[in-house]
Amino acid sequence: MVETLVRLGLRQAVISPGSRSTPLTVALVAHRAVECIPVLDERSAGFFALGLAKQSQRPVVLVCTSGTAAANYFPAVIEASESGVPLLVLTADRPPEMRACNSGQTIDQQKLYGDYVRWQHEVGVPEASEARLRYLRQTLVQAWERAAGAYPGPVHLNLPFRDPLVPRTDAIGVEVDLGDEEAFFSHLIPIQAPCTHATFWLRSTTARGLIVAGAAAPADPHSYVQSVLALARATGWPVLADVLSPVRAFASAEAGIITTYDTFLRHEALARQLTPRQVICLGGWPTSKVLRGWMETSQAETILLSPWPTNRDPLHGRTRQLVAPVEAVAVEGTPTRDPAYSALWQRAEKATRTRLRAAIEDPAAAGFEGGVAARLGEVLPPATPVFVAASMPVRDLEYFWPCQGGGQRLYFNRGANGIDGTLSTALGVAHGHAPSVLLTGDLAFLHDTNGLLLAPKLRGSLTVVVINNRGGGIFEHLSIAAYNPPFEDYFATPQQVDLGRLAEAYGVAHRLVPTWGELERELTSLPVSGLRILEFRTDRRQDAAFRKRHFGRVSEEAGREVLADV
Repeated sequence: MVETLVRLGLRQAVISPGSRSTPLTVALVAHRAVECIPVLDERSAGFFALGLAKQSQRPVVLVCTSGTAAANYFPAVIEASESGVPLLVLTADRPPEMRACNSGQTIDQQKLYGDYVRWQHEVGVPEASEARLRYLRQTLVQAWERAAGAYPGPVHLNLPFRDPLVPRTDAIGVEVDLGDEEAFFSHLIPIQAPCTHATFWLRSTTARGLIVAGAAAPADPHSYVQSVLALARATGWPVLADVLSPVRAFASAEAGIITTYDTFLRHEALARQLTPRQVICLGGWPTSKVLRGWMETSQAETILLSPWPTNRDPLHGRTRQLVAPVEAVAVEGTPTRDPAYSALWQRAEKATRTRLRAAIEDPAAAGFEGGVAARLGEVLPPATPVFVAASMPVRDLEYFWPCQGGGQRLYFNRGANGIDGTLSTALGVAHGHAPSVLLTGDLAFLHDTNGLLLAPKLRGSLTVVVINNRGGGIFEHLSIAAYNPPFEDYFATPQQVDLGRLAEAYGVAHRLVPTWGELERELTSLPVSGLRILEFRTDRRQDAAFRKRHFGRVSEEAGREVLADV
């Protein structure tokens, strides 16, 4: 089994301890081509493997014992499914005669993950015969192709084992003659990433069009960004880039990418002036709720480009989905241009960016959370891998991360948009990679403290920047914030954890950084190894009030300035 997977391209396995999975663990550890990483907590293990697979873009094997161990993989399996990340989940199980009879550590593991896997299969109980090994070989090929194919995602194989589970040194009376062993495996080759040489032609029907670059994690971000910019040149349309699109990090400032739309589209009169008639959306709708609401109201004709066949349009607009990568798209004919429309977007971007920068540099913004996000893109070394947590951190990056060609590679769990496994996934992204950074809030960090157990296993470095506002700051922006109780206990969920002592318990370095200046100095040069935590404390109520006051003012002033020139 392991030799087959290695021939197909397996290089990493994340293994949690347990008895029933002993044959899998022993075989994987024995193969020198596989890096095996033991992780105690299966939930953390699932997200760590997810991070490894995001980084390598090839399937990573997960191994656990029978019973509830496999259920702890479920959050990571859901995220992998929703975000198209290849995982091969191998759950050990009791043999059929030990099920449904109150045998210990036994649950129904068949179809455990429902429709969240690309494929699932109950593998037959091991039997020493050539025919059974041919069946196993073919099953593994099918599993690997389903995980790594054109629609990547998790695959589940449930593997029952009878005793004895440990390696046998005595003869068992059965020998399997594979003949030429090399010939048995010779047809197995690594699955190549699917590619298309077809050209999909798009027809531009209006000069008032937009290209909206949503979240994407292409294998080659440089090529992806060049294709997006070529599409923009062909149409003459502005590009609105989500921070989770490589366009924001890899395009230069001279490309004229629009990044501050979430702020200036709050100005109703300006938003009406900018209404498009046609939109090309790449990958899916972006993080900004303001942009999504504006697009929904516009009811513009939309072409949604996605490499996956699933419905990617939660706005239910006048949308036609094209299953194709942006690299395969070309524009038919010579589109009509409207320089005034494009110029209006550029003026709105410039006016808003200038005011947002001034707001951050205001002395009153000394403890503003968004200031951390604004500085990350400026001070991090080029090409730094950055994992961003859900909730406020990703929104702050969306508001403030500039488009300046720094080439930082952003990673994220935005398939299901949960905070599950934030630290563990970031550790997986950092493992064996360049020195990496995680930007997270305190609740997302504390939700995954078992990830700190991975610190001794980390090969590389991860700097964790924790915005500690002692609760769920994002909930301060919801209407329920005006109703307390129950707001404070059940939504804000305040916490009093001493992060320094928590880090000390796990043997992890921690430093409280009281100012932006000190944080910038810590991030300008990243360590080459180890896990460290940089804690930046804020007041979530003051932060929410600052946002409401300054975002409203910036939107109003920028809108007035832009419309005065129309």
